[in-house]
Amino acid sequence: MVKTNEKTQKNYRIISEGNQKTLLINYEGYAIVPSIEDRPFCMAQVINLLLDVGSVTQVAFRQREDFIYDGAQAEALSELAEFIKGLLENDHVLGSASFGGCSVCLPARRNFMEIFVMSELREDPIGAYVHLTKRLQEEKSTKRVCTNCKRSNDTFAKLLENIFNKMSKLAIIKQVIPHLKNYDPSNRDIYKIIFNPEIKPNFLFAKVAKTLPIGAKELSAYDVSGNRIIILKKKEDIRPIYHLVPPEYDLLEEHYLILGRAKDILAKHKPTKAEFVDPEHTREVFKKVGKDLISDLVRSKGMNVDYDLIDKLADILVRYTIGFGLIELILKDPKVQDISINSPASMTQITIIHADYGECVTNITITPMDVDAWATKLRLMSGRPLDESNPVLDAELLVPGSRSRVAVIQPPLSPSGLAFSFRRHRDRPWTLPLFVKNRMLTHLAAGLLDFIIQGGRTMLVAGTRSAGKTSVLASLMVQIPRTVRIITVEDTLEIPVYEFKKLNYDIQSLKVQSVITKGEQEITAAEGIRTSLRMGDSSLIVGEVRSEEAIALYEAMRVGALANVVAGTIHGDSPYGVFDRVVNDLKVPKTSFKATDIIVVCNPVKSASGLKQQRRVVQITEVRKDWDEDPLKEHGFVDLMVYNPKTDQLEATDALLQGESDVLKSIGSRVREWAGDFEAIWQNIELRAKIVQDILDAAENQNKPQILEADFVVQSNDVLHTIMDQIKESEGKTDTKLIYNEWLAWFKQKISKID
Repeated sequence: MVKTNEKTQKNYRIISEGNQKTLLINYEGYAIVPSIEDRPFCMAQVINLLLDVGSVTQVAFRQREDFIYDGAQAEALSELAEFIKGLLENDHVLGSASFGGCSVCLPARRNFMEIFVMSELREDPIGAYVHLTKRLQEEKSTKRVCTNCKRSNDTFAKLLENIFNKMSKLAIIKQVIPHLKNYDPSNRDIYKIIFNPEIKPNFLFAKVAKTLPIGAKELSAYDVSGNRIIILKKKEDIRPIYHLVPPEYDLLEEHYLILGRAKDILAKHKPTKAEFVDPEHTREVFKKVGKDLISDLVRSKGMNVDYDLIDKLADILVRYTIGFGLIELILKDPKVQDISINSPASMTQITIIHADYGECVTNITITPMDVDAWATKLRLMSGRPLDESNPVLDAELLVPGSRSRVAVIQPPLSPSGLAFSFRRHRDRPWTLPLFVKNRMLTHLAAGLLDFIIQGGRTMLVAGTRSAGKTSVLASLMVQIPRTVRIITVEDTLEIPVYEFKKLNYDIQSLKVQSVITKGEQEITAAEGIRTSLRMGDSSLIVGEVRSEEAIALYEAMRVGALANVVAGTIHGDSPYGVFDRVVNDLKVPKTSFKATDIIVVCNPVKSASGLKQQRRVVQITEVRKDWDEDPLKEHGFVDLMVYNPKTDQLEATDALLQGESDVLKSIGSRVREWAGDFEAIWQNIELRAKIVQDILDAAENQNKPQILEADFVVQSNDVLHTIMDQIKESEGKTDTKLIYNEWLAWFKQKISKID
């Protein structure tokens, strides 16, 4: 709840929001643009108000845009005001006795101090400091004795020295001391080292620092959907800066007026839960309404605005009505993996995890109005509660260009307010060729995993948080033949089921009760898994194994081990870590754990500094069946591929190369010409690996990245399976070379038609 304290002067007010105290100064109707760094009058006005209202955590000027100085900037201004207040309350500073003079020498000293305290310190504290420094040097270097009172200037020099020592400790002075050699009193550029306001159009809530920080080094720059992203690094900061200036922050004033009016009109519409069931359709409807509304407003004002600008304004309008504002733009960036908004949101900048630069702080701060609106929308979208009795909400968010999983916490769990965590997923499924391109795995590992998927084995994809488990699971689903039905079981919908439907997969999604947020009308994960077993012969994919559903999953594994793929993700940093979690934490019997055939371990690989990390598959391990108590001690785990940090890639182990894999032999035993012939099995794995590498090579050499995506990879898989069946029928066996040559002929012809 926002508490507002109105002051008698109508040009400013104090707004209290929890621990945040904002001095808001109204500049609407003024011809000048308010700026502390550029305008002495604005700085003096702020200091004078702070002398009246006390320290604040944020200073803001309101015009057609809000200019917001918060954090260290507001602290520096408040500290300066407290310093001036101390000088005013100290009789020795402006009192005649402290100057040690008479009617002859006293007026000049009093005049200096009054100008210094009453004017210079408020309008130009850095200039005042430089002026004070010179005057102090003069007083100390030249012993003056008044011809009238015969007193020296020692008392006055000591007063100046005392003020100088205190002033040198002010944040506003300490920050600029290294730059005073080049100080030019004719301009205020030096203040831009300290003051860099976040600028926010009035109809928007988020605050954006548009100006690049002084002294920051540019590490990288790229464009995402027409938005410029700049990665910066300040020498004194360990985290890089993710700098984004959205298009809505660079519009003309007349466009802001149109958007503000359109937003006010649309705000009267209260979205219903039904409108969030199909967010894509709802957006299309709102955008059409928005374009019509903006066009009407433009015509009514006699403005000349082209169609492209109306379309752009409509996109912005949708984003700030039924959408999620600036978060949507950040989520469009494929290099962003996670977004965090800590509470209180208005006092902390958004942070992200960047694929290339690790954790970054952004130039964006969210306001309480943003987070309140988001929480309401996520409650409607998920159908799950978020209140004092249920302070945690897990939900899925689908916005143009991305999907994400959202975790929300609120009081009493988060005592300082709402906090959000967004886990970004691609809007399209990952594929094995894409992962090879990104060095997540090698083409041989891709061929091996594809072979295992075709063999219908049971698999757990393990890893730490943000290791890419769900992404790997989705890429393996792409390898499941479209002749096989897939059932997914998730408490939060992270698997891109909708995209699989568009790829013509026979897929059914089951949404079950979250372990943490228990929706009253949702069934448990265990019941969901058992329900899937009654839905016919299918591949079963479990989004994440978290709790009691593990027992039901292992029931499914034992039922489905010789039919279709049963797979899921689980937290664990090693095969034994998975065993420990499944058996000791989730209480699955040891004998049931043997139903696991393959464990794929994904983990982030960090740089030596620990500041950067890359996602990698670090182990592909099979689980043997001939152990009783401890698979680690009894050699129940056999690594097929292991990550080599020196080469930064997965490498085949001797067990794999020498054909000592029970899982691969078991798959081969169901194919007549492979039974007892590991060389034939290996040739088929290499065939699949070579196809993955060919797709990647063609994508890079011919600049056709689209063939790395799921729609092309699925076509390739279908053709491969068809060719294998045809050759087996005509030749009586699966001739690997002949299969590859026919696939390659199709592949070359197919990509030649792709622009």
